[in-house]
Amino acid sequence: MTANNAFYAQSGGVTAVINATACGLIQAARRLHMQDPARIGKVYAGHDGILGALTEDLIDTSLESDEDIARLRYCPGGAFGSSRYRLGPLATHRAHFERLIEVFRAHQIGYFFFNGGDGTMGAAWHLSQTLAELGYPLTVIGIPKTVDNDLALTDTCPGFGSVAKYVATSMREAGFDVASMARTSTRVFILEAMGRHAGWIAAAAGLASEREGDPPHILLFPEVRFDATRFLARVDDCVRRYGYCAIAVAEGLCDDGGCDIGSGAGSAGRFLVELIHDRLGYKYHLALADYLQRAARHLASGTDVAQAHALGVAAVERAVAGRRDIMLNLRRLSDRPYRWEIGEVHLSEVANREHRMPAEFIAPDGFHITDACRRYLQPLIEGEDPPPYRDGLPDYVRLANQRVVRRLLPFAP
Repeated sequence: MTANNAFYAQSGGVTAVINATACGLIQAARRLHMQDPARIGKVYAGHDGILGALTEDLIDTSLESDEDIARLRYCPGGAFGSSRYRLGPLATHRAHFERLIEVFRAHQIGYFFFNGGDGTMGAAWHLSQTLAELGYPLTVIGIPKTVDNDLALTDTCPGFGSVAKYVATSMREAGFDVASMARTSTRVFILEAMGRHAGWIAAAAGLASEREGDPPHILLFPEVRFDATRFLARVDDCVRRYGYCAIAVAEGLCDDGGCDIGSGAGSAGRFLVELIHDRLGYKYHLALADYLQRAARHLASGTDVAQAHALGVAAVERAVAGRRDIMLNLRRLSDRPYRWEIGEVHLSEVANREHRMPAEFIAPDGFHITDACRRYLQPLIEGEDPPPYRDGLPDYVRLANQRVVRRLLPFAP
């Protein structure tokens, strides 16, 4: 029997739009299956990503209604469960790869769609090479996803635009709050965003400022060496000039010793507020965007949703056309109007590569973003695509996630 079923796995930290990619992928597979069942069969999703393949815990997406699959476009989180599980080398994990082949053969799986970041692309390339070596060639397609925006060779990563919109909005709104209370209360507000090695999300908070004196007044990036003396001087100057100081910091705060400043205090943000209080005596408030920033589907970027969905569609179309061992990417054609297209790069080119903010996106003093950075970021947060609401709250779908009947003996990863 021809192995024309597909396996889809969500990998790594989830986003507000990863389910939009799943939606596009499943819809495209259904459309092509209707046209020619021999080209592609069912789409099985791995429960908790790649672990679902190893444990033969497969979800039959064909049992979900077209209406519920369409509603995935508006749902945050990972509808099928995600995983950070990593496959080891063949020399020490041969049983794992042989198990994958057993599962794929048992369920006639010939397509593998891996939806994740740079580590996922490395795993996808490793998986493709290893299974081919073991005699089971598989059509592997990587689909980009990461809120950190640190995946190489793509203009942006689905998930980032929505986080950027959330962080910039939060900074603007909090700025109004702090400004109204600064004379008798909080003088310093710090928002800690995700980004351990790359400052893209913290940079996006800079979009909240439109003119001199607007928050955020200071941005701190992993790409810039932290200098406590310079930082405190800038904070003090902002408070004296504007009455308060609003700061966005990436969770990775770096100096010559590495990017774990604040680990002893609990976080980079906690380290900063304690430093400010001890040295300058200002009252402060600290907010950690944490999971809220990547789960906020109600405030998702229309651009981000559209790109995430389109990549899911393109993944299936290119797979059935014979493309393999590629990651789809986004190519920017122009800033204004923002135009983009879907391209592709070989998995080996992006595997485990990290893309940090370029120097031309960081202000000369290291405390803010440049106009070039604004031109890059602005279109990524534009457009609204709100979910449906019911009784005042977002009405998100919960799929039935019915399992495929297991055909093999249990396996413990």
